Amino acid sequence: MNSSFFPSQLFRFLLGSIFLSFLSVGQAEERPNIIVFLADDLGYGDLACYGNSIIETPHLDALAKEGVLLTDCHSGGTVCSPSRASLLTGRTPYRTGFYTIAGPEGSHLRKQEITLAKLLKDDGYDTCFVGKWHLGKFSGQPDPGAHGFDHWFGTAVNAFDGPQDPGKFVLNGTPVEKTGKWYCDAIVEEAISWMNNRPDQKKPFFLFICSHEPHTPVHPPEKYSKRYENKLIDLKESEVSYGQVHRPLDRAIDSNKKYYYGTVTQLDDAFGRLMTAVEKQGQEDNSLVIFTSDNGPETPVTVEESENLWEDPIRDRCFGTPGPWRGMKRYVFEGGHRVPGIVRWPGKVKAGTLSTQLVNGTDWLPTACAAAGVEVPTDRTIDGIDALPALRGEDSQRPIPACWMFPVGYDSRKLASMSMRDGSSVLVGWFDSETTGKGNSAWVKAAKLDRFELFDLSIDRTQNNPLNEIRPQQFETLKGKMEALWSDIQSDAPDWTKS
Repeated sequence: MNSSFFPSQLFRFLLGSIFLSFLSVGQAEERPNIIVFLADDLGYGDLACYGNSIIETPHLDALAKEGVLLTDCHSGGTVCSPSRASLLTGRTPYRTGFYTIAGPEGSHLRKQEITLAKLLKDDGYDTCFVGKWHLGKFSGQPDPGAHGFDHWFGTAVNAFDGPQDPGKFVLNGTPVEKTGKWYCDAIVEEAISWMNNRPDQKKPFFLFICSHEPHTPVHPPEKYSKRYENKLIDLKESEVSYGQVHRPLDRAIDSNKKYYYGTVTQLDDAFGRLMTAVEKQGQEDNSLVIFTSDNGPETPVTVEESENLWEDPIRDRCFGTPGPWRGMKRYVFEGGHRVPGIVRWPGKVKAGTLSTQLVNGTDWLPTACAAAGVEVPTDRTIDGIDALPALRGEDSQRPIPACWMFPVGYDSRKLASMSMRDGSSVLVGWFDSETTGKGNSAWVKAAKLDRFELFDLSIDRTQNNPLNEIRPQQFETLKGKMEALWSDIQSDAPDWTKS
């Protein structure tokens, strides 16, 4: 070693170390707050910024003007629980044991799953969950606190006890009554209170807020439904697409549409109050805000169903639309999982932009981790990817194809079982009838794909014109990919009867 140079080298090294230390501290302080607002059963075509000519959604429209609106955004599943599990774990829901909603065979979000909340909490974030959990019971199964949320408030499942009395909320494990408020109002109020009262306001935070609206029961305050009582609304509604699913033909339900439209506007107002609170805190410029939905819209369909589920009049107030796409909630066709997706992150995502890149519900975990500088788990399959490039309109590489499954338990509807995307092409598959309806774990472990249809969404949004014979090479290639992907998912899927 040349001793004459050592002092100067040491000085430069120490100076550089000090600089990097300050840089590291600065980066830590600049880590964004992450706010995910998940609506329930909100359709792709339900917001004004997505082309709805009836429903007023000024606050979400403003968010779109301040950030990026995604035209190819998807939930991770086609019903509530699977989508929520995907968002929190970055994994296709059947890998985590969500073959339908939480509950059958004791299914829940297992303790060994690593959630976004846990990752962020371990890296210095304050974490809060408010709203509809629907990933297991609050007693005897891992609750939000067990999955990384410092503070949590909400209901285990749907708020079926009524709009002004959503039943017993649970606050950090303790049941509490919350009367006199609609669901979205109660949870937004709790979220704002938590933000304002955090002990260390300098720490970044993760807020996951899951509304009940516009899930049934659909019963907004009268001031909202009254907005949509006029002949112009009647005329416009007659032009709305409902995913090629027939509305009930044996009874008149069109007078009910005002309740759904009013509920979406009510939800928009609640979201607006949350954003106002973020702005008042001075956190607007340092917050990554994601708004999306857990699946496509609910429909009072006339398809025969074994338990007469669809004859329940409570669904006669469901007037959500998937826009131009085929199918609705529970369908693996586009309308079942293509949902609104709006992201605002000042200085990182250009305001007033539109992205046509595919973003899936499994992507939100790796995306949030990338924004926060947190490592994604490497000891398990993570199906999602960092969507930050997609938010900027850039092409993204997706090693594992985005896919969606039709939930076990609704097999009598004879709908498609699985879909998988490859660019604008989508392959739809059906599981063999011999395994259909055998029950959750047994069905998942035994099911085989035995029929397929290939579509190209760039030329056929209706998904009514299969290309199997027109594109035989692509058909065979994607068929092989889907079979391999399904086999891999089956190997991960837990057997709840042995858990």
